[in-house]
Amino acid sequence: MLKNVLDTDLSGKVAVVTGAGGVLCSDMAKVLARAGAKVALLNRTVSKAQVYADEITAGGGAAKAYPCNVVDAASCQAAAAAVLADFGPCDILVNGAGGNNPKATTDKEYYEPGDRENEAVRSFFDLSPEAVAGVFDLNFLGTILPTQAFVPQMLGRSGCCILNISSMNAYTPLTKIPAYSGAKAAVTNLTQWLAVHFSRQGIRVNAIAPGFFAAGQNQQLLYNPDGTPTARTGKILAATPMGRFGDSAELEGALLFLVNDKAASFITGVTLPVDGGFSAYSGV
Repeated sequence: MLKNVLDTDLSGKVAVVTGAGGVLCSDMAKVLARAGAKVALLNRTVSKAQVYADEITAGGGAAKAYPCNVVDAASCQAAAAAVLADFGPCDILVNGAGGNNPKATTDKEYYEPGDRENEAVRSFFDLSPEAVAGVFDLNFLGTILPTQAFVPQMLGRSGCCILNISSMNAYTPLTKIPAYSGAKAAVTNLTQWLAVHFSRQGIRVNAIAPGFFAAGQNQQLLYNPDGTPTARTGKILAATPMGRFGDSAELEGALLFLVNDKAASFITGVTLPVDGGFSAYSGV
């Protein structure tokens, strides 16, 4: 019986997933557990990750939730030590923690005369430096610090890999979200840098760039409070050749392929879009 869509066997592996209290990353943790890995679910609010760890263990898998603030080096190091003590050294690190901040976004797609003076409009000139820095910290630094904490457990061992979570707006920035787009572009660039840096240690580093999934952090962007689609939803679907949002289950194949040390043994430094063609479409 197949354990997953690719029949990837991760028995004996230890997988660590940051941001595991969210919809997409918790689903990734479940996929890794079903493939046989012992899974450490890391999240700043550990109670959120605990819910999914309990689901995994109830289904016969091995999982445990750990508190971890990915923008705090000491927190990452503490989580790494705890995982090592409980499960052994990390084989697979999924850097999934990330997010945006409303104060680092603009209200409009295009600047219009008077926006700068209009207190009711958050224009480019009103972006909060602290919020912009926070978005870069969460997405970029929040990938570096867990990597610093867990890679020492991979050194000198075979079959280890890192999977970062980028975004399709790393290729072409979306309107309104300059900080998030820039931060995810940095994650894609970092993925290539890390791939080269650790290549001679046998550690592969790749990334997935999800398109639009109707998951938790996108709900406000995609739907009004009454549940009706926003105007932006129509534009997104029109720019997605497959004409729909992704389902979290559709990340499973990309995840299992890239962490499979046999199937993807010569693949490193790659960011794989899973976006229904969004990043390929010119609009014409």
